[in-house]
Amino acid sequence: MRNQIVVSGSVLALCLAASLVWARGDASASSAVAKEATFLAENNAAMTRMMAGMTIKPSGDVDADFAAMMIPHHQGAIDMAIAELRYGRNEQLRRIAQEIIVDQQQEIAAMRLALGQPLPPSAPAPTQPSTNMKMSKP
Repeated sequence: MRNQIVVSGSVLALCLAASLVWARGDASASSAVAKEATFLAENNAAMTRMMAGMTIKPSGDVDADFAAMMIPHHQGAIDMAIAELRYGRNEQLRRIAQEIIVDQQQEIAAMRLALGQPLPPSAPAPTQPSTNMKMSKP
């Protein structure tokens, strides 16, 4: 609940900033405020999905329960890292976000394999164009 209040307060502050920017007519700042609001909304959605996914009914199998909670936790980290890559500009943080995606995907796969669960089909990295997209030639 506390995290939701903080995020809501951040969104409210951004809305107020956006209204001031709009009143001044500063398009560049307005774009930055819009990106920040979108980033916060995506992060909030990722956190909500993660917390819901981590809420499980105990199965009586500690290993299965551990993986059932950790997989959504790792997916939440992936989703947050994707948002950083979409909206962040700091190259060092963007690189860390790329590493988070790779590392967390590998750990999810390892947990599924340890429990004898099937792996999902291969797919392009979430930040890369899919192989069936047409690429334009220069």
